[in-house]
Amino acid sequence: MTSPKPRLHKPRNALRPTGKSAKSESAGIPGLDLAPAIEALGILLDLAHPADAQLSAFFRNYPNFGARDRSFVAETVYGVLRRLRSLRVLAEPATPRRLLLAWLARHGGRNMREFEALVDKDELEWLRGLKGAKLDDQPEAVRLDLPDWLHERLAAQYGDHLPTLMESLNTAAPLDLRVNPLKATRDEVLMQFNREGVVAAATPLSPLGLRLQGKPALQKHPLFLDGSVEVQDEGSQLLGLMLAPKRGEMVCDFCAGAGGKTLLLGALMRSSGRLYAFDTSEKRLARMKPRLARSGLQNVQALLIAHERDAKVKRLAGKFDRVLVDAPCSGLGTLRRNPDLKWRQTPESVVELTQKQTAILAAAARLVKVGGRLMYATCSLLVDENENIVEAFLQAHPEFRLLPAGEVLAAQNVALKMGDTLRLDTARHGTDGFFAAVMERVA
Repeated sequence: MTSPKPRLHKPRNALRPTGKSAKSESAGIPGLDLAPAIEALGILLDLAHPADAQLSAFFRNYPNFGARDRSFVAETVYGVLRRLRSLRVLAEPATPRRLLLAWLARHGGRNMREFEALVDKDELEWLRGLKGAKLDDQPEAVRLDLPDWLHERLAAQYGDHLPTLMESLNTAAPLDLRVNPLKATRDEVLMQFNREGVVAAATPLSPLGLRLQGKPALQKHPLFLDGSVEVQDEGSQLLGLMLAPKRGEMVCDFCAGAGGKTLLLGALMRSSGRLYAFDTSEKRLARMKPRLARSGLQNVQALLIAHERDAKVKRLAGKFDRVLVDAPCSGLGTLRRNPDLKWRQTPESVVELTQKQTAILAAAARLVKVGGRLMYATCSLLVDENENIVEAFLQAHPEFRLLPAGEVLAAQNVALKMGDTLRLDTARHGTDGFFAAVMERVA
């Protein structure tokens, strides 16, 4: 049965009912203004499907939601998902309503007066106590909002740095853009944004990146519509720069998805040579088409493949100068954007992913010509999906050698000190968590 659509107030005052009738209704029905967010959270808490897909479906049922309504619902439900484990301890019994109130009081920057018209006396006292409650008696996994298995693995990798890393991953990501050098320069885009009052700054690492203040709506902005800018995290931009494709080369984005990195590679090639975009999902490749049209690229050929051993792949063996394998992974480096992943992934799913990653990397390696470059990348934090995959590949494929990531970055004028591999850390670098290894075929 479909629940009735709740009456909405602007999220800016979502804890402050406005008008005479709203005030009287709030007194009789506590939480009226929070009803859409509570309903959405109740759906997302089953964790059966990706949170972004479930939230998009929820919004389709409410076509009259304004931008502020959507922003408030998204901010609050994602906030709860980020802090879910500690909030469940603090909000016991942890109903969607109590979880939402707990997040607003503890992490949402709300003061107690804003709750007075929405909760009864007992709830108000509970919220007052919860606002400054300590979790010192709880295990670190609870305090850092991690499942036990993931905490164990990350603690072994990051040690004393883990609390700082998780604090950064438990905050919302900024909006990063990449300038398309075929259409504009970064300075030109910055000047236009400045004239329009859009607050933006150059990213510290990527020479093509911009970081915006807040989350302005850009889908209808002229610079977005004409392909001058694309939404892309600065860390993702660095991966394209590390592959370092050149004009006239033959390049492959082996797991292209919706084409974010494909667009960057094509721009770095100045739309020359040939750029193949492989993917096993027709839906993902379809999402690339309008982006390609905006970008102005003429050198991209998108190919749907059944699997990594597809005959289309085999026919191209040994022909490529550069191959990027942005492998399917757990996505744990993107928790700022996808906080549900830490609750949806399991040790078993990671094992399945590592098997897939191993097979994909071996298949993609066959495409690389002697002297060519193969790059393996993920947005995972786990060594199982990163260093372990590359080490096993190099042992099984002596015809490849590892190129030190620090040297590769320096050759692209990226001022970032790294060792043999790239490992981007949200706390240290302000990007999503990424891993990358660049290998050269020497025989």
